Amino acid sequence: MTDDLILEISKLSKSFGPVQALKEVDFELRKGEIHALAGENGAGKSTLMNIIDGILQPDSGEIRLDGKPVRISSPALAQKLGIGFVHQEIALCPDVSVAENIFMAATNASRAFLMDYKGLERKAAAVLGELGDIHPATLVRNLSISHQQLVEIAKALTLDCRILILDEPTAALTEKEAQVLFGIMRRLADRGISIIYISHRMVEIFDNCDRVSIFRDGRYIDTRKVADIEPSDVVNAMVGRVIDDLYPPKLAEAERSGEVILEVKALSDKTRFHDVSFELKKGEILGIAGLIGAGRSEIVKGICRLEGDVTGEVRLNGVRLDLKSYEDSIAEGVVYLSEDRKGDGVFLDLPIAANVSALRLEQVANRLGLIQRAREDRQARDLGERLNLKCGSLSDPVSSLSGGNQQKVAIAKMLSVNPKLIFLDEPTRGVDVGAKAEIHRILRNLARSGVGIVVISSELPELIGVCDRVLVVREGHISGEVTGDRMTEENIMHLASVGAQAALH
Repeated sequence: MTDDLILEISKLSKSFGPVQALKEVDFELRKGEIHALAGENGAGKSTLMNIIDGILQPDSGEIRLDGKPVRISSPALAQKLGIGFVHQEIALCPDVSVAENIFMAATNASRAFLMDYKGLERKAAAVLGELGDIHPATLVRNLSISHQQLVEIAKALTLDCRILILDEPTAALTEKEAQVLFGIMRRLADRGISIIYISHRMVEIFDNCDRVSIFRDGRYIDTRKVADIEPSDVVNAMVGRVIDDLYPPKLAEAERSGEVILEVKALSDKTRFHDVSFELKKGEILGIAGLIGAGRSEIVKGICRLEGDVTGEVRLNGVRLDLKSYEDSIAEGVVYLSEDRKGDGVFLDLPIAANVSALRLEQVANRLGLIQRAREDRQARDLGERLNLKCGSLSDPVSSLSGGNQQKVAIAKMLSVNPKLIFLDEPTRGVDVGAKAEIHRILRNLARSGVGIVVISSELPELIGVCDRVLVVREGHISGEVTGDRMTEENIMHLASVGAQAALH
């Protein structure tokens, strides 16, 4: 990192109707530095990045590149100026190949009459070689979420960037993939490329970034060297208050119940998971850990009949379930919250109230099957108050909400059917620390009220902090269980990567 400024922003403001998203914001980026941007959802980070990338135009203020004032009128101009942006929300074309996605901008600009597919694939393979084992001819729709995120990053690396913006780039990555990305970031910085890194994960900021700028409620708060500040200082500055209760109290020994809500015996789909058996007891939160691809989500989707031809036995409150479809699962009170909020969790363009009622429309319809808007609004309002949902109007589209509030809408949709059991897959992915704490409290309150709660998460601190027991999945089998003092990151990773023969400390 040098002291040379490549990007200077001063007194930048942006409003959307009555909502002021940015209020006279200042920001500086030095040549060759990795500069973290921290703030809760709704703090103004994405608005600022969208202005830097030319997606939005500011109402007032100044942007300077290399000391010269500039108006970035479009993303195309931003690219010409050497600015690349990897968005948090994946925006690839699912029905074309990885190679075509990576070089789509160059292909569109080309005047060649025929597409050189083999040439594209060779160039894509060279870029992907640094990131992971992804074949360039694969259709994007056949990739996992984590591999799609790597393709987005590969796209940005092919641009001749001087400034690279990464918005929550590791949210869908495995730990190994994330470490590869961090190595690439440092090499880029050593070559003089400046990186703006947006993340809610303090450990990533403090392990990989040079400086951190903090935003709150659309205002710039402070910039500090990461060597001169503690993670707790950043968190408290982000939220404007002390966060010391990220995880609510777990079940006390006297509160533990022998009553079984869910019993799974010898569950198998013959390909992705085999002979899976476990129990969920009343009042507890059960965690499921494992490496990406181990079969965590597949097991849960099999129980709910969302995927696969599953054999085995599933009992809910002692009654054997005979589920043929997810519709049957919902009818029995068993629901699944997807890890892919944008793709499967919510309908971004529909109103909040319509999202909440989507799982069981008959609850808000009259005898003729027509939706009663007043009933739908009342349901959404009641559940929104229960979850402390922050929104303008229930008729607003979900896309207008912050990530944390979008996730609350997705949870409200689950609660609208009065579930007996909820499986939550990565429930706080892309959610800021304040919203995480709220979601954790919601889950604990649901468990205490008698709702079965099973959490799948790639964040080991979250599993350890919020769960009473954690099952570890390895290669489609449950390799072990940890609880109490044995619930450590080391023990979970041993079971996930080595298996039950690993010594537990």
